[in-house]
Amino acid sequence: MYEVIYMKADFEPWWMFEGWEEKIQSHHTFDDAKEASVFFENLLSEFREKYDYEAIKKDHYYAFWSECEKFFCEGCDDDLQLYHGIIFKKKDQIQVVNSVNNLNI
Repeated sequence: MYEVIYMKADFEPWWMFEGWEEKIQSHHTFDDAKEASVFFENLLSEFREKYDYEAIKKDHYYAFWSECEKFFCEGCDDDLQLYHGIIFKKKDQIQVVNSVNNLNI
């Protein structure tokens, strides 16, 4: 089984701070590797068009953001950046996905 997770938080997806699962906006599961990879690549393309910045960690965590998406944190008395994170997983293991034709299984 393959999973594509979209999360929205004030931290990049690779940090996975306690309670990060509460930040999940959508979670898609697939039995077929190609189907999962196509969905993942389409989502990446969509986010690349929508957001100004992108960062990648370990080829399976993707963070997207725009400077205009900040919010005020009363607890820290500062503006925080909002990040849109995408994670690709296979059977509870993080997988490296470089392209539709190069799925590391």
